[in-house]
Amino acid sequence: MKKIQFLILTKSIGFYLNLLSFIKPEKAKQIAYQLFSQPRKGKLNPNQLPKTLINTEKETFQHEDHTFQTYIWKGNDEIILLVHGWESNASRWKKMLNHLKPLGKTIIAIDAPAHGLTTGKEFNAPKYAEYINTLTKKYSPKIIIGHSVGGAAISYYLHKFGNPNIEKVVLLGAPSDFKIISNNFVSMLSLNKKIKNRLENYYQEKFNIHIDEFKAHNFAQNFSQKAFIAHDIDDKIVLVEEGKKYASNWKNAIYIETKGLGHSLHDHDLYQKISQFIQEA
Repeated sequence: MKKIQFLILTKSIGFYLNLLSFIKPEKAKQIAYQLFSQPRKGKLNPNQLPKTLINTEKETFQHEDHTFQTYIWKGNDEIILLVHGWESNASRWKKMLNHLKPLGKTIIAIDAPAHGLTTGKEFNAPKYAEYINTLTKKYSPKIIIGHSVGGAAISYYLHKFGNPNIEKVVLLGAPSDFKIISNNFVSMLSLNKKIKNRLENYYQEKFNIHIDEFKAHNFAQNFSQKAFIAHDIDDKIVLVEEGKKYASNWKNAIYIETKGLGHSLHDHDLYQKISQFIQEA
């Protein structure tokens, strides 16, 4: 029943936007972009934080007109940075933390734009990459781990800013081709070509990169860091082909396919392998 209700809702919104595109095309584009970029969940109440985040050292960073939140589990001087994905927050790392803390390193997790305690309403990988850049300038992490769009943001960050201090990257269920994400959104709402084209032009204006060029696996061809890439063959949100693209283009990468874990990729054995990867020379 919920799937039917969701289908009716999305198609109704799409029908409205398609009609609006013939009367007020700019407004139709703006509404479509808001629907595409604004997460519906993932925010946190500062007075009711998840237990995972309560006993942490917290630091808030300023970036342009917004602030973004970080959480720190103190260890030695070597730092691991955790970058979550869409409609989530730093608490998503709860299960992995049980495997990372014994390594003795300092762990820092970030709340993405418009997620957790970070301000704003808009989320996208280029903005996320700017936050990552601000954070890495201060802390110089050697290891960076990203889930879902967090992984794509890491790839874009390395492409745009570069960082020779980062030695290892872990990507979990990360999308690569931005056009696939955009096309899936257009298809879900059954948007017409008028809106689709305006959206794609807007992406280029906003991010200064054409949608056809936003392919993180192509960026990866120039990365020198060691990578651990994991993707589940049953992932319905980001198809396993995206993980394969990364693996085939990243020169120094370990690629692992799992089954039955879905998009979350929460798994004891997988986290053990990631811990071993981090510890290897």
